[in-house]
Amino acid sequence: MKYILFDLDGTITDPKEGITKSVAYSLKKFGIEVEDLDTLCPFIGPPLSDSYEQFYGFTHEKAMEAVDEYRVYYRKQGIFECELYDGIKELLEHLHNEGKKVILATSKPEEFAVQLLEHFGIIKYFDVVAGSTMDGSRVEKADVIRYAMSRIKDFDANEAVMIGDRKFDYIGSKECGIPCILIGYGYGEMEELENCKPFAIKESVFELQKFLDSI
Repeated sequence: MKYILFDLDGTITDPKEGITKSVAYSLKKFGIEVEDLDTLCPFIGPPLSDSYEQFYGFTHEKAMEAVDEYRVYYRKQGIFECELYDGIKELLEHLHNEGKKVILATSKPEEFAVQLLEHFGIIKYFDVVAGSTMDGSRVEKADVIRYAMSRIKDFDANEAVMIGDRKFDYIGSKECGIPCILIGYGYGEMEELENCKPFAIKESVFELQKFLDSI
């Protein structure tokens, strides 16, 4: 595989604290108090507006209001309330040194994704950083992947693989003709991952690196 695409939240970083606090902050505007932040973990992965609609029954317009409120807290501090998964920096460096094209394809706004990669000192390992747009014109994973693909000259989907932790990563990559490796250390339940029937499921960063080296 020449092109290695990565999801961000739940794959490279554990964003639980920042995302759940940002969601809780946004819900207060609508009179909803959340005491157990763990109940907001399903927001990690899919586009935010979809989650407000699915989990709280918001209209699309109301969901977009909630997203704007979410970003108030997230911009101020939530963005940095996360940490890299053990071994992920070393994996990215290894792939970069092996001459692979390392690509980020995340539903997180591209502006935030760049900030995070710079904060952790790992942006140097990426050939392309592709994310969603603030205005909602590009948020679905397939659209982000297509955008990432368009930024690599002579990109060949037959030499690419997508790595993520949720079914959304699998669905998006399948739509783009790219096989998907799902990882078990993120926020997708094992049943969710297995039901996707991906190219492979790997339980740790160490297992992931071994597998990538073998294909």
